[in-house]
Amino acid sequence: MGDRSSPGSEVRPPTGGDGPARRGLLGGLAALGTAAAVAGCQGSRAPAPTAPSRPGRQPGVTDPQPPRALLLSYDVGPGTQGPAGRESVRRMLAAWTPVLTARDGSTVTVGLGPSLFHRLGSRAPEALRDLPAFAGDRLRPEAGGGQVFLQICAATPTACADLARRLEQAAPGVLRPRWRQAGFLPAAPPGETPRNLFGFKDGTANPGAKQAERWVWLGPGPHHDATYLVVRRIRLATAEFGTLPVERQERVMGRRKAHGGPLQGGREHAEPDLFAKTPQGGYLLPADAHVRLAHPRFDGGARILRRGYSYDNAPDDQGLLFLAYMNDPSLFTRVQRRLAGHDALSPFVEHYGSAVFFVPPAASPEQPLGSTVL
Repeated sequence: MGDRSSPGSEVRPPTGGDGPARRGLLGGLAALGTAAAVAGCQGSRAPAPTAPSRPGRQPGVTDPQPPRALLLSYDVGPGTQGPAGRESVRRMLAAWTPVLTARDGSTVTVGLGPSLFHRLGSRAPEALRDLPAFAGDRLRPEAGGGQVFLQICAATPTACADLARRLEQAAPGVLRPRWRQAGFLPAAPPGETPRNLFGFKDGTANPGAKQAERWVWLGPGPHHDATYLVVRRIRLATAEFGTLPVERQERVMGRRKAHGGPLQGGREHAEPDLFAKTPQGGYLLPADAHVRLAHPRFDGGARILRRGYSYDNAPDDQGLLFLAYMNDPSLFTRVQRRLAGHDALSPFVEHYGSAVFFVPPAASPEQPLGSTVL
């Protein structure tokens, strides 16, 4: 999203491919992504190394990102509702447990949408609500939403598709595909932050392990070790943005393109100075820069863990699969409202798909996924 650095003094915000949706049973899977928009524009102090998910938490959240991803969103079938439907979904999730608990370098993360709980007559987690409308959105119903969501990450597209196939075979007849999208991490030298399709580093300021404990995972209580996921499918106007002089691109983003450092100087992980002034008295970091508007100082220091992937469906359909994990989705709403109203990046991005999911604690042989909430 934007610059999600550590807590600090409060300041006031400035004023001033997918392919066709598929229907039917899961067999279709075998044929087989400005809020928060461009995360690489963000920065703060260097994050601590992120720790792998622990046994009580689903993988694919804080784990290192494999280079490929496959996002799959489903609705349950027409007859899957009420107590009987709830049992069908529980059996499906239990059947998935052997795949979800495998440790082979790939990860599968499962999310549950708001309408699933209503349909099954279960009580949804308190913070799980559909996102509000944001200025500038051009959402397509068939490109977002969903009642059950899979984030599959692996080394190759084939490995992602194989995992999807195994899940299909373990639970036929319950789900109807809603939308899907493959994603990738652009190549980067070992140890360097990957770049997005605008050419800027993407993921500079993610919280480290200690910060994730505060801002990503839910603490002790009925949903301990759960989290929430916001998904935004964002088309990027790469050709139009690429025609801007590099200096203008940097002022839009709020960071240097070559090395990712803040505009006032410093290396990639140096914290942007919101108050640095030009000799003429203006802000060095423009009032409408993406980094300034998304800075966590406007949210009491609260931060979001971004796990984005790029996608490339066609020359005129390229973009960002914005995946953001947090323990309170209202944080995303606050940040996106600021960005939607003032972000200089807005003319170059189109938000056309949106969803929010509850990510329950990890499955185990003794406790199938979702058994504590469904």
